[in-house]
Formats: sequence, structure tokens, C-alpha cells
Amino acid sequence: MNLKERAAKLKTDLPALFLALKDRETPVLAKVFAGITVAYALSPVDLIPDFIPVLGYLDDVILLPTLIVITVKLIPAPVLERCRAQSEEMWKDGKPKKWVYAIPIVLIWLVIIALLLKAIIF
Repeated sequence: MNLKERAAKLKTDLPALFLALKDRETPVLAKVFAGITVAYALSPVDLIPDFIPVLGYLDDVILLPTLIVITVKLIPAPVLERCRAQSEEMWKDGKPKKWVYAIPIVLIWLVIIALLLKAIIF
């Protein structure tokens, strides 16, 4: 499987992870990683903004695929296959974009800014 095929596979796994998040047979740790992965993938705000040269695209190229691979490995194979089968046509028009998914990323940035201000001021 070449790099292009792997990237397409990871892209199709995202809706399956969304469904696995809701599945009762998915282990708790896998649900935590699936929640983080889906929220980050659907968030219109990146952890590292794309306008920052080189680093801005690293999260899209490295972080998200890594999260998807880790989450897929944590989900039992029968559950993942069932979710993949259910998700084949789920997001055929593109992934949904909702600002609600940006909340965790915005909170992380607020914590970083607060810590920097605390370090500078005190």
C-alpha cells in the first residue's frame, strides 16, 4: 500500500471512528482517543495555525494521521469493521464543520496563554 492509498484509508477511517465512539463495545481508552481524534479533525481551528510556516502544516500531516492510527489500533477489529461498513457513505459530501469542535483547541490555547502571562508577570 503506497502513501496515497494510506492517506485515503485514514480519511475514510474518520467517520468509522466517529461511529466507534458511540459503540458500546469500544473500550474506554479507545473512546477517549476517538473523541480527541474526531474533535480535532472536525475542528475549524488547528492546534498550530496553518499560517505559521512549516509547523502549521505538520499537525495536518503528522498529528492527525498519528491520532487516527493509534485510535484504530485500540478499537477491537470486529467493532472497527462494523463501523467502517456503516460509515462508507456517511460523509461523502465532505466532513461536517462545526465550531463546537473548536472548543478544546481554544481551551488549550487559553491555558498556554495564561501560563505564559503568569510566567512573564510573576
